[in-house]
Amino acid sequence: MLAACAFKYIEITVLGNKLIMVDNESKVSSQANDTKSSDDVEQSLYAKRQKIYPREVHGLFAALRTMGVMTLLGLYYILPWLQWDERQAVLFDLPERKFYILNMVFWPQDFFYLALLLIVAALSLFFVTALAGRVWCGYACPQTVWTEAFLWIERKVEGSRPQQMKLDKSPNSFRKYRIKATKHIIWIVFALFTGLTFVGYFSPIHELAVNFITFDTGPWETFWIYFYAFATYGNAGWLREQVCLYMCPYARFQSAMFDHDTMIISFDESRGLPMGPRKKTVDKVAAGLGDCIDCTICVQVCPTGIDIRDGLQYECIGCAACIDACDDVMDKMGYQPGLIRYTTENSLIGKHTHILRPRVIIYGLILIGITVGAFYSILNRNPIGMDVIRDRNTLYRETNEGLIENVYIIKLLNMDKQDHSYTLTAEGIPDLILKKDSDSIEVQSGEVIELPVRVQVDSYNLKRRSNEISFTLKAIGYDELSVVEEARFLGPAFK
Repeated sequence: MLAACAFKYIEITVLGNKLIMVDNESKVSSQANDTKSSDDVEQSLYAKRQKIYPREVHGLFAALRTMGVMTLLGLYYILPWLQWDERQAVLFDLPERKFYILNMVFWPQDFFYLALLLIVAALSLFFVTALAGRVWCGYACPQTVWTEAFLWIERKVEGSRPQQMKLDKSPNSFRKYRIKATKHIIWIVFALFTGLTFVGYFSPIHELAVNFITFDTGPWETFWIYFYAFATYGNAGWLREQVCLYMCPYARFQSAMFDHDTMIISFDESRGLPMGPRKKTVDKVAAGLGDCIDCTICVQVCPTGIDIRDGLQYECIGCAACIDACDDVMDKMGYQPGLIRYTTENSLIGKHTHILRPRVIIYGLILIGITVGAFYSILNRNPIGMDVIRDRNTLYRETNEGLIENVYIIKLLNMDKQDHSYTLTAEGIPDLILKKDSDSIEVQSGEVIELPVRVQVDSYNLKRRSNEISFTLKAIGYDELSVVEEARFLGPAFK
């Protein structure tokens, strides 16, 4: 009875990135096939990765991408080896708590500036994404940069895309193992050098390199060198597009920053359709065809393996390889370039594109404001630090002379590159007396000292229980090096 009254429905099965609809009337089910059906469903929810063989492409955007890769990798690998004032130019010395960047020295107390720089980086990403889509992913993302380097090595060792595919399909042989082993050895050496360079930003790289060659690195240095090398080898050599598709969160929330005026890479359907193969001599208008000859080269050059002709997809990293490839084909066919191009959704449907729009202007103004403020603050930061901590064990006490006394601990930090002698004064209450061990305070570069001081005041000059006072620290001979800290002086109630 139930079988007779069963209604027709459509079952949707997920297979990879596609939805497959199955008519229930055409599906034969039985209790004996439950196990097999379960296996089919389980298999349909998991798509085994198919290796992508990106085809090498040449053109304007390929040249820009190569230039970006070489510039970024060059900066990464060269910076730790540069010297500045007989020290490493860029060194984040964690044991000494000193962070050297060219002629500047930062301390843990300067982490506020790091937060500002991270905010600037985030806003820059939002601004660029709203304006030009995922150009960061296509040209400057570390995953893209190192993957391009590993792909270049792979092409030099295994050959072009067809040669790589032929090699992988060929039966096992000494030649195949030799080529594969050569590639992986070069990958591993390159990854180890990458890990060594990374640790070289935190440990003097000249000593680190010698210790690494002689197997004399410390436990933490050894761990991070091999960990970073393993991550580079795995992400750039094996995972590649999987990092972009499944691990990177940016691909998931980028749509929130897109609008119809955002620059994206798109296939112009009005020009390209209907697509179809043809000879160069064929009149496309007479044949009723568009500009797309369905050569699929745009798919072959894509590092994530998508077909840009299917429309905007989150897998697209904006590398523009398909633009260079398509323009080359259009040139050979004698057609106008730009069938695949950087454009906007509004432009594709014939509407005017607004580059300057509210979100871009707001992002830009905030970015400029915070960037200018951050760099101005960094360039004009005070290398003197002072914290005033009042003794909380005793609110106040009366001296033998009848004066009201508060005790403070003054923490002094010399963040300058040279030693200094300082003077400490206090004011805020008439006839205030500051008691300390010596008139001059010596603080070496990078040193933090704690100085106990006592402040005494005649009770007649106290107008309330809690009174404001200030401590001023000045470097002797350097009037521009000074800092003022506010504090509270407690005393008896005013009578």
